[in-house]
Amino acid sequence: MKAKTIFIVIVTVLLTIFLMDNKDAVDFNFIFVDDVPVSKLAVIGICILIGFVLGFLVGRPRKTYSSYNDEIEGNYPAEQPKSTLSDEDRDYIS
Repeated sequence: MKAKTIFIVIVTVLLTIFLMDNKDAVDFNFIFVDDVPVSKLAVIGICILIGFVLGFLVGRPRKTYSSYNDEIEGNYPAEQPKSTLSDEDRDYIS
């Protein structure tokens, strides 16, 4: 297994143990309601979930282009004149 996978498994196990150890109810004061009995498990779990979602949204990569050439070619006109040589230059080449 990779080190990253082992780290994720260990953190998940420790987090699960921590959540299961904090099952008792506590009183929380919400914005409009006072002293609502809520399980610590639910509060900590929701905070962790919100943290993971925000971390994913902030950490995901920006939109990338499939090819560098496509980006460059988009800045130039589609059709360029085939020959910009003067008659004198054509005679010299021939």
